[in-house]
Amino acid sequence: MADKIKLLIAVLLVIAGVTGFYFLDGAPTVVRVLSVIAGVVLGGLVAGLSAPGKHFFRFALDSRDEARKVVWPTRKETIQMTGVVMAFVVVMALFLWAVDGVLLWLVKLAMGQGS
Repeated sequence: MADKIKLLIAVLLVIAGVTGFYFLDGAPTVVRVLSVIAGVVLGGLVAGLSAPGKHFFRFALDSRDEARKVVWPTRKETIQMTGVVMAFVVVMALFLWAVDGVLLWLVKLAMGQGS
């Protein structure tokens, strides 16, 4: 139950920050934006104190660690694969253009003979 209350408080803090943005209509834009940022940061801190928040934080850390283990392609490999994808897109576009032209010709042929 305490976690639900913490999450509710977190949501209310974010809502308060956004409400402050509209409530401070005459204030400088910096103050209005800081209101939203403060609401989001405070809401995040309160949510982080709950069990689901701690699980999410652990998950985010594990995800970061896994992303570091990924073997990213070299620049050369990236450029080569981009070229392959672009060539495939051109070939598919030409193929679909040809199929569309044949179907259009068949429809026109069928419509012309039907009348």
